[in-house]
Amino acid sequence: MFSMPLPLFAEQIINGIVLGSMYALVASGLTLIWGTMRMLNFAHGEFYMLGGYFFFLLISSLGLPPALAVPLAISLVFLIGLAVQRLAVHPLLGRPQWEFSTLVATLGVSIFLQNAALHIWGERFKTVPYFINGTIDIVGMRLSYQRLLILAVAVVAMLAMWYLLRRTRFGMALRATAMDRDAAMLYGVNVYRVFTITFGIAAALAGLAATMLASINSISPWMGAPLMLKGFVVVVLGGLGSFPGAIVGGIIIGIVETLGVITWSSQWREVISFTVLILILWFRPWGLFGVKES
Repeated sequence: MFSMPLPLFAEQIINGIVLGSMYALVASGLTLIWGTMRMLNFAHGEFYMLGGYFFFLLISSLGLPPALAVPLAISLVFLIGLAVQRLAVHPLLGRPQWEFSTLVATLGVSIFLQNAALHIWGERFKTVPYFINGTIDIVGMRLSYQRLLILAVAVVAMLAMWYLLRRTRFGMALRATAMDRDAAMLYGVNVYRVFTITFGIAAALAGLAATMLASINSISPWMGAPLMLKGFVVVVLGGLGSFPGAIVGGIIIGIVETLGVITWSSQWREVISFTVLILILWFRPWGLFGVKES
């Protein structure tokens, strides 16, 4: 890596930021759910997987252009997220040991969705073409239009999430619920409605990441688990419940992974991610943007 020409090194940094932005989208959904509900969603990877398959069907079967297929796929995943929350999670909230019960419930949903995808679409990998072909040369760096588009979409999505959380009534209700659920209820916030919509938004973020990566990575029933695991790494690295932490953590993991794969091989990808996590937690056990408990 240290003998790598500077333009190539800069190119790999940008590729890492692109990959990290997708990790950040997946992790942001997990962060939203943890921040508001204090639960782990083991079906999050399958929302990512469904986003990829819905996008594939809309492109290949219906012949829709990507500009239309992306929002439709995201909307479908959003609705499935709402359904999972209402049917599998909501009935367990408030019951004894509900944290463990919801974890098991979402794990069951994950297994169900994975096997449903296997029976419906089979085990063969699916692919979709690039949205935009071609590359652009910038001061010696060769960047594909597709990856630049992915980065632009990620930036827009993150800005939209910031606006939602900071400038809307729902965002105020979500933040109030995250800070103190009981106090939010006393002020008239329907926290269960907040839970449901938050779950749907988290699913939609995972679906968006899948539509963006579908042209780079293949689509399969098992594609969700590795991304969900990477999402958990990013969440812990950035700090539990921290939206900025999810963004920064995702980009860090994306850059380090990309440089590590170029230097060694793709077989070291997971080792690199967890090594970075362990090193940072060694110095900041509460994560980069987490709050140290007194």
